[in-house]
Amino acid sequence: MASSESEALITIGGLAQASGLTASALRFYDDCGLLTPARVDPLTGYRYYREAQRERATLIRQLRAIDLPLETIAQILSRDPAVAGQLLDHHVDDLARRAREAAQIAAAVKESLEKSPHVAVSATVLAEALEQVSAAAARTREIPVLAGVLVEAGTNALTLTATDRYRLSTRTLVPRRQHGGTWSLVLDADGLAPISAWLRDVAEIVATPTDHALILTADGAEHRSAVIDEPFPDHRAVLSGLGLVCTRVVVARRSLLELLEKAEATVQLAIDQTGITVLDSSHLPAAVTGSPITLSFDTATLLPAVHTALGPDLMLDIAAADRPVVLRSATDGDLTTLAMPTRPATAAQEKS
Repeated sequence: MASSESEALITIGGLAQASGLTASALRFYDDCGLLTPARVDPLTGYRYYREAQRERATLIRQLRAIDLPLETIAQILSRDPAVAGQLLDHHVDDLARRAREAAQIAAAVKESLEKSPHVAVSATVLAEALEQVSAAAARTREIPVLAGVLVEAGTNALTLTATDRYRLSTRTLVPRRQHGGTWSLVLDADGLAPISAWLRDVAEIVATPTDHALILTADGAEHRSAVIDEPFPDHRAVLSGLGLVCTRVVVARRSLLELLEKAEATVQLAIDQTGITVLDSSHLPAAVTGSPITLSFDTATLLPAVHTALGPDLMLDIAAADRPVVLRSATDGDLTTLAMPTRPATAAQEKS
């Protein structure tokens, strides 16, 4: 009797080979009660199975292949075919739903990966910013990159900067939408005038950087702005090294602009608590805090800085007579312009 019983049993290795499951998986299914051996040798611990258990082992492998949890597999194997069919149908429906969701997510990720980085901003605001900032770009090509406008896309910010070493203008815009990481390039300022005019006729612009251009897209039209492939000067070091403000002036921008438009090539501003005196010209009332100071400027440097400033009132932050003066709107500080004073002429230079 013992001999016939032994012949009816197969080893765990034999069942593993017959069912496509590994021996370790069969041991696991034994431990969780899903497929219990017919006999376990008390001395060796070897597991033996009946030939009829091969079908159950194969079913477990198939059900695990479609990601059915063990609890549901146990329910399917222990209930009548009608209930088992319902459980399987429910699982397949759930798999189909998850597959659709996965396909949608995969499509969105693929689209995101295939898209180039870009920034969407108000076209009118960008046109205004380009005109304001590009006024500080160099008019000569002695140092080519200084004849450009640096465009930097950061986190929730699009910053434009230009400098000719005597002026520096920078303005930060808040994007409406943004995709991709940070990037920067230098636009050739010579080609910006027609682009600025076009921007004023559209509502929103999408800016996309490439190796050789900044592509501006709106209403199905596309403009390419040439870039200058040179590193831009470290303007942030200039801004961070301005020093403490010793004098602050708030003056009507239009009044100062009118005086500068009539000034000679060099203009001298004497600042005290009463306001600004443009030497050999007239006096402008202004709100002044800090120490009295006298500054000299090339009019060609100071006039564009005042002209492109924002708002009716202009704020001047002054650290010293030989340090850059910071000009910005007294009410809107997102445009900052630096204007470098010149050294006042000495008495000997004036006589010569």
